[in-house]
Amino acid sequence: MIEPGDLLRRLFAAAVAAADPAVSLAKALPEPPRGRTIVVGAGKAAASMARAVEAAWPGDLSGLVVTRYGHGAPTTRIEVVEASHPVPDAAGEAASRRILDLVAGLTPDDLVLCLISGGGSALLSLPAPGLTLSDKQAVNHALLKSGAAIGEMNCVRRHLSGIKGGRLAAACHPARVVTLLISDTPGDDPLDIASGPTVADPTTCADALAILDRYRIELPEARLHLASGRGESVKLGDPRLGNPDLRMVATPLMALQAAASLARREGLTPLILGDAIEGEAREVGKVMAGIAKSVAAHDLPVPKPCLLLSGGETTVTVRGDGRGGRNVEFLLALGAVLDGHPGIYAVAGDTDGVDGLEDIAGAVLGPDTKARAAALGLSLAASLDRNDGHSFFEALGDGVVTGPTLTNVNDFRAILIA
Repeated sequence: MIEPGDLLRRLFAAAVAAADPAVSLAKALPEPPRGRTIVVGAGKAAASMARAVEAAWPGDLSGLVVTRYGHGAPTTRIEVVEASHPVPDAAGEAASRRILDLVAGLTPDDLVLCLISGGGSALLSLPAPGLTLSDKQAVNHALLKSGAAIGEMNCVRRHLSGIKGGRLAAACHPARVVTLLISDTPGDDPLDIASGPTVADPTTCADALAILDRYRIELPEARLHLASGRGESVKLGDPRLGNPDLRMVATPLMALQAAASLARREGLTPLILGDAIEGEAREVGKVMAGIAKSVAAHDLPVPKPCLLLSGGETTVTVRGDGRGGRNVEFLLALGAVLDGHPGIYAVAGDTDGVDGLEDIAGAVLGPDTKARAAALGLSLAASLDRNDGHSFFEALGDGVVTGPTLTNVNDFRAILIA
């Protein structure tokens, strides 16, 4: 019989492998230009994307990309700078200024390849004129704790930035801009991948201010900037954007489909529930537990043995002081509802290898999780109350630790019903 825990870990590995830029980036590259080729970019996959460009590009090129600390990769012609995520730092600010310098003064014969992946919102940390890095850090801290959805967070970020919200593409004018994207956002909207540095932004300063109001975020400098309208982003029809050329290299659905293929080879029926699931992680966990119990009892919506797959980006409203992330939060809630239900196993992890603030991708849950935890004096419900998923699964030895994967197509969840 297949060992469920081992299979779940292999499914997660297959999902991550499907998002490796080395697999699919080369076929998305444009023809070389008559003039220069400049490569810039940001995100958790930026270094591996730069490496893939170097391996496939037939002519000269140069450039700079910024990625998360520990997510670098060896390159020879494209410089890789590491900076802080999810809260920006001075290294990201300096790298952003250098990127703008690199794309200044180009001609229509030149080409800018923009390599954009999840995490770029924090890594491209150039404050708008009149704001400081500390202002942006305060906003990021507040948004991360608020439970705001990723689209809401990115709307605020775009209007406090000197490089996001279409500003990077505008700075490249009149050169041709081709944006290669690895999506980490529900719906794969380029506007929300790294807060859309190369795409027009239909949202406004007023929208961003309303989000701060909604989550009761009182930061005077940011609010004043938005209220003045000084942070307005680049809009559709701006001649500096030309005809946007946006090309998807990897998406959450591609990762889920790779896991589904592996499941079929192992004799399981896969059902992809969705690649763009949002909401509070604990609420998603409760819903998924209900679906899994329906399969176990009634073979609905799919007969067992089967695998329920889903992706997207949930949120966590921080209430406790534990060590957590949205994927282990999901598993705690799932396990609390399943209550040791026999024959149901699950894995959840962030495909970049970092769930929350720690270098732990996620964890594995099984029917014996509750009993094994109780033997150690731990409780699924109590750990959920403290937002302490990493401590819980670490004590059981059930964490999934991959190290930096150098890609990012967001959350991966798989529930096995034997």
